[in-house]
Amino acid sequence: VMNIPVAHLSGGELTYGAIDDSIRHAVTKMSHLHFTATEEYRQRVIRMGEPPERVFNVGEAGLDNIRSLKLLSKDELQKSLGFTFGKKNVLVTYHPVTHEKESTNQFQNLLDALDEIEGLQIIFTKANADAGGRAINQMIDQYAKKRQNCSVYTSLGQLRYLSALQYVDAVVGNSSSGIVEAPSFHIGTINIGNRQEGRTQAESVINVPAEKEAIIEAFKKLYSEEFQNRLPHIKNPYEQRNVSVKIKNILKKSDLTGITKKIFYDAECP
Repeated sequence: VMNIPVAHLSGGELTYGAIDDSIRHAVTKMSHLHFTATEEYRQRVIRMGEPPERVFNVGEAGLDNIRSLKLLSKDELQKSLGFTFGKKNVLVTYHPVTHEKESTNQFQNLLDALDEIEGLQIIFTKANADAGGRAINQMIDQYAKKRQNCSVYTSLGQLRYLSALQYVDAVVGNSSSGIVEAPSFHIGTINIGNRQEGRTQAESVINVPAEKEAIIEAFKKLYSEEFQNRLPHIKNPYEQRNVSVKIKNILKKSDLTGITKKIFYDAECP
């Protein structure tokens, strides 16, 4: 309302299982310059009425950190976490599914499945602040207290989280990191339930319903020779180089005169 131009990153994405989906589209309509992570997302923003000359496919900005940060070695990370990696290691993050009421039941199915995977070392990061997150975090604490193969962290922070992705076999749960960051490390993702439904995904993502037996089958696929042989060749659809530099250069060149007076662009629909 003060006519300050807004630049929006990561518009046009879909996450049908989370309220974020609606909020993201609302922010798109209140923004004036758009930096999307893929061409598919760019086209969706245009179909929402945003002028094509103000919508730029630049890639996912957060992935720049993988190259710019000096990630920790395995020894440094183990010392920092107080965690010892084994032969099989996974990072588990599960957030409430805000469009569903059964998040705790679904998470219990995941916990039950983890008990069936022999020799697994588990790093838990806790749920976000969405409604239901506190209950999930209590379940994590109760689960880990009774088992020797688990370590629990409220948050690893950016450096430790990205460093951990170097040494785990998969990201397990329903976090966007399994969709966006994990493929850049050529590791698997077991994506559970509907929270990330609609997102563009790499071939390293195994989608399963939030059911115990389905999750167990996903672990079998993860550790199969065929799947492991494919991982080194995976391409992350979100990854482009120097995303932050591209965004900076576009902002520097952009003429902001009158940009806050938005005109709806009527894109041709198929």
